[in-house]
Amino acid sequence: MSDLAKTPEPTKGPADRTDRTAPGDAVDAEPSAAPAAAAAPVDPRLLVREQGFAGYWTEFVRKVRGGELGSLPVVVGLIVIGLVFQLQNDKFLSASSLANIAVFTSGVGIMSVGIVFVLLLGEIDLSVGSVAGVGAAVWAVLSVNHGWGDWLSVFVAIASGLVIGVLHGFFFAKIGVPAFVVTLAGFLGWSGLQIWMMGKEGSINTPTGSVVEDLTTHFFADKAAAYGLALVAVLAYAGSQLWDSRRRKEAELPSRPLSEVLLRTGVLAVLAFVVAYFLNEPKGARGLPLALVLFLAVLVIADFVARRTTFGRQVFAVGGNAEAARRAGINVDRVRITVFAISGMLAAFGGLFIASLSGGATKSLGSGNTLMIVIAAAVIGGTSLFGGRGKIWSAMLGMLVIQSIQQGLNLEGMASEIQYMITGAVLLAAVVIDSVSRRTQKSAGRA
Repeated sequence: MSDLAKTPEPTKGPADRTDRTAPGDAVDAEPSAAPAAAAAPVDPRLLVREQGFAGYWTEFVRKVRGGELGSLPVVVGLIVIGLVFQLQNDKFLSASSLANIAVFTSGVGIMSVGIVFVLLLGEIDLSVGSVAGVGAAVWAVLSVNHGWGDWLSVFVAIASGLVIGVLHGFFFAKIGVPAFVVTLAGFLGWSGLQIWMMGKEGSINTPTGSVVEDLTTHFFADKAAAYGLALVAVLAYAGSQLWDSRRRKEAELPSRPLSEVLLRTGVLAVLAFVVAYFLNEPKGARGLPLALVLFLAVLVIADFVARRTTFGRQVFAVGGNAEAARRAGINVDRVRITVFAISGMLAAFGGLFIASLSGGATKSLGSGNTLMIVIAAAVIGGTSLFGGRGKIWSAMLGMLVIQSIQQGLNLEGMASEIQYMITGAVLLAAVVIDSVSRRTQKSAGRA
């Protein structure tokens, strides 16, 4: 070996020791810190789906302790309401009673879907009742007084709600007027327009056999309709769950195990086919209501928009923190205008259902407690008043709670004022739960 090879190397500082040490040297322990850092422990919440039912139970307990209750209170409430009223009156879960709940839930429920979008922004729309009245008035005047085609009149009525919503959104997003003030002004102004459009008589009856009349009076008497819709819903849900699991696996993300997908599908199948049976089989059953089909269609489309599209994610982002969303490149003004347009459009559509139920358009349609019920349904269903939290299906859950209470009290012969008081108490309880939930999340560091 040459002398050069035996010459000791000069002393090295820490900066000189990189990439010069042989793999077998003792100093090799230092670079091993990099792989250790790269293999940092994964958040166990991301592995919930792979852990199966045990993981979901652990996640459920964690969410409850952290104040993330979701739809749990309203689901428990529905079960309690059903048990209490069924024990008081065995007609509560009869075919005719369930059909009434479905029909009376649909119109106001569709309006509540629009309010869910608005609440996700952390805003409020006080004009939905009067916009519903304007939508019904536009349809009645064009169809009955001016002889326009039925479908064209319906389309123009819904479009009028869309235009009104865009106007509200413009003043809120572009001019900077608070949504509360804009929609309160709309509540007053559109009510005046509604009264003016209805003229001196103040009411226009729904023509027999018209599209609007069929909204709440048409039932699919063929048993295959209800069972077929239940089957389609179950298959569509199972397909979406399997597709989602496959997509997540391809992206190397935790996905639901097949056993859980089958359990969820089985639970939905039981609920869907039990409802179909009660709508079809018992004495006095009239079949599947068209109103329920349309309500479910609105829910499915709105839920897809909210959860599966870029716009839906932007709505949640703006509702969570508008300034952060703006800095992230989201067009906050466009999102706000679009949301109020959706609210106005669905309000006008819901107004047609109310006209169908009441037998025509009137100058008072949409007044009274309509606005309060629409907002209460969204809040009772689990949508937060503080923005950024909620689901589209909250509209259906909340309306089921309200209408089930009203149906049960009607069967018991309770006065309307008692219904108002109980509904108000339920609304207050929902807001209290939401407030306590948010406070618990803050104390748990999850706000």
